[in-house]
Amino acid sequence: MKIEFPKDFIWGTSTAAYQIETVSDNGWKGLVSLDGTVFDKCSMHDLHREEDIEYIDQLGTAYRMSCDWAKLQKAPFAEFDQKEVKVYLDFLEELKRRDIKILMVLHHFTNPTWFENAGNWEKKGNRAMWLDFVEKSVATFGHLVDLWNTFNEPMVYITSGWLGGGFPPFKKLRMLKARQVLKEIGHAHDEAYDIIKKSSDAPIGISKNTVKFKGEIFPGHIFAKIADYWFVEYGAKHFEKVDFQGLSYYARIPFRPFPITEIEQPGKLAKIGRRHDGMWEYRPKEFYHFIKRFWEKNHKPVYITESGICTEDDNQRIQAIQEYAYWIKKAMDEGVDVRGLFHWSTMDNHEWNLGLTYRFGLVRVNFETGERRMTKAGEYYSQLAKTNTIEVDAAQIEKWAEDYQ
Repeated sequence: MKIEFPKDFIWGTSTAAYQIETVSDNGWKGLVSLDGTVFDKCSMHDLHREEDIEYIDQLGTAYRMSCDWAKLQKAPFAEFDQKEVKVYLDFLEELKRRDIKILMVLHHFTNPTWFENAGNWEKKGNRAMWLDFVEKSVATFGHLVDLWNTFNEPMVYITSGWLGGGFPPFKKLRMLKARQVLKEIGHAHDEAYDIIKKSSDAPIGISKNTVKFKGEIFPGHIFAKIADYWFVEYGAKHFEKVDFQGLSYYARIPFRPFPITEIEQPGKLAKIGRRHDGMWEYRPKEFYHFIKRFWEKNHKPVYITESGICTEDDNQRIQAIQEYAYWIKKAMDEGVDVRGLFHWSTMDNHEWNLGLTYRFGLVRVNFETGERRMTKAGEYYSQLAKTNTIEVDAAQIEKWAEDYQ
């Protein structure tokens, strides 16, 4: 079955500065990850920008990225470091020369050490420091930006930092603090929206991570409903001042009665007969349901800000691209205004508190030497972006989706 996307549909890839550049003075510096690797040099993108632009150019007509807050601003309310500004401006200007649209993310999980030391997002009013960064970013880079994300996946950041304890500030089960941080970030988003609107016509959105929490054994049904309310419903209410909805999805998490992932219980998903990648249960149809669920809330345009799979198997990644494209197009055929997809990720990177061995890249990176090479999956995605068409086995995709509920 051949699927054709609209001619103006945007295909691109996505990264985060902190996951691909040599590490700056931020709260993640020196963190020893689950696989034993240290958060330091990552993919060394800042040492390979010219080469990486060639890959970005091959992988679509858009690029979702961030600039490192800690590199640009060395103290609260400080002027931007002009050396770092020039590096980013040169990079952005080259992207524009190649007619590549830019989706700029203003906060992607990390903060400068000086912001962490000042109480981070826990302290009411600290958002003023980040809003100063936003204002300076818009003044410096805004003329080159086509779309804005204020925050990337705020519920991942908050849940991991104050409930799960895997992200800085590494706190566990601090629900009151988590709600306090959510409110501070929600206010920051609303105020950033107004700041950007003063001088930029580019649409503004948030990137919301969606996870299917599925209760399968009592009382897992209760735990899953609580997780969905906190992570999806309650969190989304704090970020409704948007021009578009940015959505990402990676995981279905079964509760039997407690959550099962490949990260924490390797091999268990296979034992219960579930398709999975290197991190989670894999079921792309759930993203179709989330796209429709959010569309029905406010009928604002949708951009898929992240979509990908944790694997080193090119064939599995190609299959994932096909499945996600199928379900996204199905939502579009049913009336949802989906305008683009940013595959996660352009290149292999440092997967936060998990490490370098969790790979998502269309471009393979040797983390020791910095050597890059396009993967077979990258070539496949490049062709999709050029032709706007994809061949899929619709019957098989539907069968996989209905094998279990």
